[in-house]
Amino acid sequence: MFPVPKLPEIARNPLAWIAARWTPAPATVRRATLSAVLMSVVIVVTGGAVRLTGSGLGCPTAPRCVGDSWVPTSAMGVHGAIEFTNRMLTYVLCAAVGWAIIAVRSQKPYRRELVLLGWAQFWMVVANAVLGAFTVLTGLNPYTVCVHFLLAFLLIVLTVLLWQRSAEGDAPARPLVGKPVRQMAWILTGATALLIAVGTVVTGAGPHAGDSSDVHRIPVDWKSVAQLHADVAWVVVALTAALWFVLRAVDAPTGPRDRTRDLFLVLMGQGVIGYVQYFTDLPEAVVGLHMFGASIIWIALLRVLLSMRERPAVEPGARSVPAPADDPGQPVDAAGVALADQGGDPLPVRR
Repeated sequence: MFPVPKLPEIARNPLAWIAARWTPAPATVRRATLSAVLMSVVIVVTGGAVRLTGSGLGCPTAPRCVGDSWVPTSAMGVHGAIEFTNRMLTYVLCAAVGWAIIAVRSQKPYRRELVLLGWAQFWMVVANAVLGAFTVLTGLNPYTVCVHFLLAFLLIVLTVLLWQRSAEGDAPARPLVGKPVRQMAWILTGATALLIAVGTVVTGAGPHAGDSSDVHRIPVDWKSVAQLHADVAWVVVALTAALWFVLRAVDAPTGPRDRTRDLFLVLMGQGVIGYVQYFTDLPEAVVGLHMFGASIIWIALLRVLLSMRERPAVEPGARSVPAPADDPGQPVDAAGVALADQGGDPLPVRR
């Protein structure tokens, strides 16, 4: 038998090959992870634009656009172009997530949790792309559309978490506020998640079906659900204000207080947009702005949660997680703290 030729290293494990030859600066890692955050918001907004312009079936098949064509034809008009553009932006999102994965995989020392978070983003994008294709094939079923939207918000969770963790260390999290305050923040998180979920029902029952054809809608009175959505929004606002006052009362660090203040301001802006769209019969541009605001609210809330603890670079005497066997490794100092580069500069501790 002829021996099987050995593949070059770059073909066997391209990420390890890149990591052996490139160590990104911390600022580069932050930019890479932030790009994934930004693209996760862009894909929510452009997906909303597809729905609001009635272009949900602009490309009526999946994965092809129409028939045997992967791209829209001139006969499909602007709706085909809008839907196809949103599909292509999925590849831009994949590129941003891929850059984040390469950056966190190549940094020294190797941080397994960050690499896993990066891959979790990738598989979330794949899962939502498959669900998006299924949504088209089912004629914009409103229930799959709702799940499609909610998975996009789960992607935002993963991208924001990786962005935050890339600026922190790997020591166990140390709380900056007491347990009752943290529990209050989690109650706020649950209320905000409910707010977003009810918002998807408003969309699934409301007038913006995503296409001019007879698209199935969720069989509820969308105005009643919109009122429920507004009621939950006021609960979220009240909880946010209460959390800010509690943080002031217990003399919490400035980080949690500032993040909670930011969330409150974003909620106020979103409330104005919400009432404008309701009393002006849901104009498409205002609804799109409201969807963008929902993404910003979710990010602001995640930053509130993450601000309530700190992750130093490493505990005294602890050692960093070793890189995989094909990684060239990283030197450590006498205390077992992994050095940031071959020059021997220690990783900064984020306070």
